[in-house]
Amino acid sequence: MHSFAPEIMIITILSLVVFSDALANKIKIPSVFLLLAGSYLIYTYVKVAVPINLAEHFDTIILFCIPLIFMGDALHLHWSDIKKHGWSIFYLAVVAVALSITVGASLHHFNVFEGLTLGAYVSLFAINMATDAVSVQSVLSRFEGISHDIKVLIEGESLGNDATAVIAFFFIGLPWMMSGEIDAGHAALDALRVFAVSIGMGLVIGYIFYMLMKLFSDKRGELFTFIIEGYLAYVLAEELHVSGILTLIVAIIATKAWIDMDIEASCSIENKPVSKSFLRKIRLENICATTNERLEYIYEMAKEFGYIAAVMIFFVLAEMVDFEKLWNYSTEILIMFTVTTLIRALSMAKFAFFGKTIDSIKPVGLEGWFILTFSGMKGALSIILVHMIPVSYEYKELFESVTIGVVVLSIFVYGTVLWTYFTFFKKKEEKKIFQH
Repeated sequence: MHSFAPEIMIITILSLVVFSDALANKIKIPSVFLLLAGSYLIYTYVKVAVPINLAEHFDTIILFCIPLIFMGDALHLHWSDIKKHGWSIFYLAVVAVALSITVGASLHHFNVFEGLTLGAYVSLFAINMATDAVSVQSVLSRFEGISHDIKVLIEGESLGNDATAVIAFFFIGLPWMMSGEIDAGHAALDALRVFAVSIGMGLVIGYIFYMLMKLFSDKRGELFTFIIEGYLAYVLAEELHVSGILTLIVAIIATKAWIDMDIEASCSIENKPVSKSFLRKIRLENICATTNERLEYIYEMAKEFGYIAAVMIFFVLAEMVDFEKLWNYSTEILIMFTVTTLIRALSMAKFAFFGKTIDSIKPVGLEGWFILTFSGMKGALSIILVHMIPVSYEYKELFESVTIGVVVLSIFVYGTVLWTYFTFFKKKEEKKIFQH
């Protein structure tokens, strides 16, 4: 008798995506609400629909899903937006996350989570400060009236934020937590090494695939090339013990940026350059890697792949949910959720109230601050990171329960706050959020 478990699993995932989208469109709510609730109900009460033990194969699922989850958002960043908002994205993705983890770890002084070491606090906040690109997109795509600029900040943050959180967790928090001590100088240098090597590798891989894409000109081949690039960048970086996620993100963004430059400079009839620099010549910019129309198709397909990958992670989350444990750790969950929300609100206040102090970081006003604060939904990456904690660690149950609780609360509470605002208080016409 043949086992049709993989086929049944695919039917379940795609059916959940289809029906969640259809119902979300009918009742005008973010589909991620229905995906999260649906995955739990199906996993718990319709066992026949989930014939594969996802928790047992979690490591394999992670390796399969990570490139797909990040690729769509990386492809959506345009070179012109990166030039315009580069410093703002850097602040959100690196500075704000590092400061947030530091502030969170300082709670060790007050013994908020009894028994945890300072290293454990760093790990716990690194895990719970990582935002989820798919959840954020699912919620925000439902609302009208968000300016393009604020969407760029949110997308850029959801990518860079995750890379920073991963490096902080794997190269600082986790070793510190497991050993009980750490050489601060060595850890800082190691983290900087990982940042530098990952970015360098990403740029090299990005350039290689950018040049490869000049060899053919069909949208399916180009889509598959981006997918290959994402997986290859992730695997190579992990094998070399640097950040696979950061390398993947940089590689995809770099390839897309060079393509954008080519399209703007040479592949548009109305914008032909008079002379070419050396850098333009070695990029062979007169040979277009793709077109805007094909890029739109590639982005839409990549976004759908990422959506499906996130649903697979949601099914694993459903297996991890234990309401009795969540209730036992309800106080810790509420504390972590409240603290991370306050820290995020304070870090986003730089854009609302103090942006004018740095010309390259534009203020967004109160409304922009509000949207940035509540667009910090957690999701797949937080679940992945908490799973990486060794089973032997005595507080792993606390970490899992707190993280699961924060993920669920952030999606439903933040999503509901944004839904309420955009449904009942926000005018439909688009309003320029950035203040000049």
